Amino acid sequence: MTPDDGDPLTLLVTAHPDPGSLTHHVARQLASALRPRAVEVADLHQERFDPRFTPADRRHYQEGGAHAPDVAREHRRLDRATDLVLVFPVYWWSMPALLKGWIDRVFVNGWAFDYSVGSELRPRLQRLTTHLLPIAGDDAGSFERHGYERALRTQIEHGIVDYVGSRRGATAFIHESEQPSSRATAESVARAVRLVSEAVRAGAPAT
Repeated sequence: MTPDDGDPLTLLVTAHPDPGSLTHHVARQLASALRPRAVEVADLHQERFDPRFTPADRRHYQEGGAHAPDVAREHRRLDRATDLVLVFPVYWWSMPALLKGWIDRVFVNGWAFDYSVGSELRPRLQRLTTHLLPIAGDDAGSFERHGYERALRTQIEHGIVDYVGSRRGATAFIHESEQPSSRATAESVARAVRLVSEAVRAGAPAT
């Protein structure tokens, strides 16, 4: 769905190679729950986004200038959005490399924040609210006992979202994503989708 100018847009970003995965199912459910609000889904695998931070990216960080065309395209998407939702499987207690590479290349100095030697950091994404929808194979108890949830929240909510000045939105985990009970999985998905969609509509943080 393409929004009209000024129409609030929610951008859903996914990073999973299997279009039949639970990750993509959750993204479709969330997009449906948000409509008729304008929604755009960025499937980084399908779009073949290159996550590699190249020498050209490094030169841009040091010298400025025009962004690479694929990075500039992502900036245009995000410039239209009021809300960003990252929908991703948890790999090794973090996000997939493809999604991390998207952040590395897109959330860059001069666009997501301003920083130079001798000056203070100036975040630039205060207009954006970022929501997280991690899909984990392990149960909630394991995440709590081992500190995995706190570590993931610290890494993404504080280390990325806060750093660029974005508002924190909802963080809704789906645990035990490979459990044998399809009913239990459906209930977990419905809860997470409801939490995020209500936070987007309310324009307020949720946990």
